[in-house]
Amino acid sequence: MTTVDSITSSLTSLGLEKPELEIPGSNPENNVVDIFRNYIVQELHKLTSIDVQVIYNALNTPATLDKGDLILPLPQLKLKGNPKEKAEEISQQFIKGKYIEEIKPQGVFLQFYFNQSTLLSLTINDTLANKTNFGSLPGIGQNKSIIVEFSSPNIAKPFHAGHLRSTIIGGFLSNLYEKAGYKVTRINYLGDWGKQFGILAVGFDRYGSEEQLTNDPINHLFEVYVKINKDITEEGDESPTNEAAKAYFRRMEDGDEEALKIWARFRKLSIDKYIDTYKRLNIIYDIYSGESQVSQESMKDAVKLFEEKGLVHVDRGAKLIDLTKFNKKLGKCLIEKSDGTSLYLTRDVGEAIKRYNNFKFDKMIYVVASQQDLHCQQFFEILKQMGFDWANKLEHVNFGMVLGMSTRKGTVVFLDNILQETKEKMHEVMKKNEAKYAQIEDPDKIADLVGISAVMIQDMQSKRINNYEFKWDRMTSFEGDTGPYLQYAHSRLSSVQRKSGIEESELLKADLSLLTEPSAVNLVRTIAQYPDIIKKALKTHEPSTVVTYLFNLTHIVSQCYDILWVAGQEKELALARLALYASAKQVLYNGMTLLGLTPVDRM
Repeated sequence: MTTVDSITSSLTSLGLEKPELEIPGSNPENNVVDIFRNYIVQELHKLTSIDVQVIYNALNTPATLDKGDLILPLPQLKLKGNPKEKAEEISQQFIKGKYIEEIKPQGVFLQFYFNQSTLLSLTINDTLANKTNFGSLPGIGQNKSIIVEFSSPNIAKPFHAGHLRSTIIGGFLSNLYEKAGYKVTRINYLGDWGKQFGILAVGFDRYGSEEQLTNDPINHLFEVYVKINKDITEEGDESPTNEAAKAYFRRMEDGDEEALKIWARFRKLSIDKYIDTYKRLNIIYDIYSGESQVSQESMKDAVKLFEEKGLVHVDRGAKLIDLTKFNKKLGKCLIEKSDGTSLYLTRDVGEAIKRYNNFKFDKMIYVVASQQDLHCQQFFEILKQMGFDWANKLEHVNFGMVLGMSTRKGTVVFLDNILQETKEKMHEVMKKNEAKYAQIEDPDKIADLVGISAVMIQDMQSKRINNYEFKWDRMTSFEGDTGPYLQYAHSRLSSVQRKSGIEESELLKADLSLLTEPSAVNLVRTIAQYPDIIKKALKTHEPSTVVTYLFNLTHIVSQCYDILWVAGQEKELALARLALYASAKQVLYNGMTLLGLTPVDRM
């Protein structure tokens, strides 16, 4: 059953008609709250004659449920007269119908409380009918495409904390835009070119082991890279090793087959290893691109275009673009060295042009650390000054640093070490409950999934621009707002369903009028907000928007357990309560998978 069918048929069964208004930005076919919003807008328009779009945009979700399901600050409507008096007047004249239970004037605000039985029926039926599609808003990005570039590690260097942040934020954004109906292309733009490959090739010749390269390519290449750099440092300014590395990279640039063969091998082995790591994080890329894929020709074309637009000036043989005349903060940037070699900026411009020509995207997002803010601003401004009208379709989604990230053993930390250690820690905790542990089919896999949740939720919990401190004890706790707590909440809801002995197919027949307790109503009111949370996250690009919502949802579920028993109740009441818990579980599942987690049913 599709969302449109489930909401429309639910309205019909309740003897209700869908509000007729067509409001841009509203999704009544996919968002239950928008049915109520549209009704409120329709009635307020009749009373005030204010434009429906203005009213729709002014309706907000209150911070807490005691302030209503929607709240309207009347000054935003710019009505004539005293706003407080207007609030009183409108609240008395407003026709509540079967949609609104109560309308409260509070100073200059109007608080709207939805009709509980209407909301219960629409929300639970919509959630159960649509399952993993509940919350999706396919109309937003219909016939639109987006490219998300994220992760982008350097070949031959293991994953570190910064790449982890880019990876999981980019994975979340890709999933989010898919839920909004966009065609998403995920690109991993690897650091796979440059003098470091000359250094690596010379280093491998000196310190490399074929056996270690086959068994653990990234860590072995990293060890080689560290050793050879130590040699260069010790040799000083005129390092023969450094000169050999430069010469090797020059051979690569000149297309030397032997040099490129070794480079291609290092690249492939690294990508194969990355694919395994990404798989653990539920990430699959459509394209593995990289600096090496930007041709010399496209970079020369870019420089030529810079020159044609009069953007370039030469200083001691080097080519620069002075962006201060467009924006004083952007300064001057180097686009070609005096020896004719290109820089990141020129590569990025060449790659962006190629991508637009290939994909004709409606939007392209770069998920890159905030240290690159200036680089991205310069790069976007250059494209704008080159006359590309699609330059305004580019967006930089930035993030802060991870502080204090070292393994429990105190050494430099890479993602594989972190995931291994969290897995071991989760295994230790799980073993403490022998009875439950015995029921888990594959404890090693479950420990891994819970451990990954711990790492990812700690990262996504606060606003992405903030630096955050990596804390082992906090991260691996099953108490408080952590990844393991979310997993525990999901497994407990699964347990309620399992123990009930009631078939899932029966839930759609539940008599929802039996759900009268305030805790049940508050849970449904919170479940109904999920599509709005998706919409908000699309505006903010904040994983924390979804994380905060999921913790709020699980706290309300937890309060329900003390009151809304399923076991030992009469069949009809048990069925209604189970339908409520199944809806909560579905939303928790949808939110967790949106973030890139794999929810577990037992732990």
